[in-house]
Amino acid sequence: MSEAHVNNPTELGFDGEAIEDAWLSLVRASDRHEYGGAVALIARHGKIVLHRATGWAVREPGDDRSPMGVDTIFDLASLTKVTATTPAILKLVAEGAFELDTPVRDLLPVMREAGLESPITVRHLMAHSAGLIAWLPVFLTETGPEAYLRSIVQDGLARAPGERVVYSDPSFITLGEIVREVSGMSVADYARQHIFCPLGMAETMYTPPRAQRYRIAATERGNDFEAAKVPDQSPAIGPWRTHMLRGEVHDGNAWYGLNGVAGHAGLFGTAIDLFQYGQMWLKGGVLDDVRVLREDLIAEATREQIEDDGERRGLGWRLVPTNGGNDSDSALGIGQRGYGHTGFTGTSLWLDPDTGVVIVLLTNRVHPTVTMDYLTTRARCTQQVMGAVK
Repeated sequence: MSEAHVNNPTELGFDGEAIEDAWLSLVRASDRHEYGGAVALIARHGKIVLHRATGWAVREPGDDRSPMGVDTIFDLASLTKVTATTPAILKLVAEGAFELDTPVRDLLPVMREAGLESPITVRHLMAHSAGLIAWLPVFLTETGPEAYLRSIVQDGLARAPGERVVYSDPSFITLGEIVREVSGMSVADYARQHIFCPLGMAETMYTPPRAQRYRIAATERGNDFEAAKVPDQSPAIGPWRTHMLRGEVHDGNAWYGLNGVAGHAGLFGTAIDLFQYGQMWLKGGVLDDVRVLREDLIAEATREQIEDDGERRGLGWRLVPTNGGNDSDSALGIGQRGYGHTGFTGTSLWLDPDTGVVIVLLTNRVHPTVTMDYLTTRARCTQQVMGAVK
């Protein structure tokens, strides 16, 4: 794979030394073992000014140690929500399959039959305001999409829709199944055909083939982090994984219960593909004269749908909080019209429409075990990049 052309930051209105300082902060964090390694891509007005890698794609075990490369493929974790599921839903809305305000019970017979009475809409699910809880380990007792949807109805409802923002995996699991029910295709197949292929995102995929394993950044050794949340329990399909995860989705619900394909997690991809995807959003749904999403739906997805104690949500996207974010907030330094998302494995994508800046930061902060130290490093890096805009 040929490397993307990298431009001089000063020619695109950046302070070149400040961009270099931002990069060095990531290198030092890798040296401190805040993550195995990192790939960063910074662009403005569609032109890349930094695209580098540091550290290790696999740090442990030592016999498998391999360096991080700019073309390393990452488990994108919850970036799945905005890179696969959100555009798939918006595409189906554009095609007239349903509306944003269509009740979920009208789209998913399984949930209706399970007794869903709440007036949750597609919009509520996308804005994390559906009244569903944050996490539901269905994989401990059930497998398969229909069982998941029944469990969400029975155990996932906490409040009426539209009242609060609660970042919710069950909401996006449900959205992924709406894609399947309405289109007849899994969210993986639908997103590949209607989003990734038109954008040339050839290295963005669910369930990567084993032949690609050598290019994929490792994540956790087993699922110790999730297992600790549910002590003395184990997945319905068998024991917890204990090997170093590489090329297998890290998320337990996606792996144990949904065969690696879900609306909330499961996607793998590269920094350059995420840059292409982000640029399409900044250009109103078009990239290289190919329209992927309707411009009015891009605008709707990136406007405030709900605000709750400073937390602002669009459709899928997190908007910059009203206070701009604290010292560990991934949005630190992004303008008020900005939007982005993060993934548990250490991934993030932020877009600033006022400056035309795209910031992709991919790390494997769960390798070999989950750490939280990188949160401040990520926030500081974003702040440095945005502060470098002249």
